[in-house]
Amino acid sequence: MEIIGDRIRIRPLKVEDVYHMRNWGYHENPLLWDYNFPFMTDEGIEKWYRIKSSKFLNKYFGVSNESNILIGYMGIKSIRRIRRESTLGIVFDPNYINMGYGTETLKYFLRYYFTDMKMKRMYLEVAEFNTRAYRVYEKMGFKPVGYYLDEFHNPDLDLNNIYFLNAKTTFVITDKKIYNYIYKMRLNKVDFFQRFDHI
Repeated sequence: MEIIGDRIRIRPLKVEDVYHMRNWGYHENPLLWDYNFPFMTDEGIEKWYRIKSSKFLNKYFGVSNESNILIGYMGIKSIRRIRRESTLGIVFDPNYINMGYGTETLKYFLRYYFTDMKMKRMYLEVAEFNTRAYRVYEKMGFKPVGYYLDEFHNPDLDLNNIYFLNAKTTFVITDKKIYNYIYKMRLNKVDFFQRFDHI
């Protein structure tokens, strides 16, 4: 399986890809702390890859750019073959965001997902404060179908940080714990092809 776009290539994730992710950059925004690739030993990387690649209901893919540099990885999780649906997860090297790679990756992958894989719908979850990602998903045709609070996990978050202050309304602080609002979004096959029937 290989998907070729204008500037990107998507194919099954390999263990070498995970070693490469150790060279990825870090998000300046502390709210995106959880999207930074964690430091792992070689043993940890091998174990992480084995867990990811051994689950029957999940599939993971690497995303390379036109220079053949691994710039992201994505997965479809909780694949329900009878209902023909799954949940998307996608992470990019912070050095390659805001360049249109995410939009192109989703556009080409979703076409493959709905045609070659014969799936009917896809779900994803995105933090309300992650407005950049939300706009990309909205552009693909995803629509919000749920909204809930989830505990935010960054033990070093400075509540006076400008990123937090600018997104303060998307958080709730109670009992010394921080929670943030999450959108659950859904994309149906017909909605996607109404937007992108030309690719």
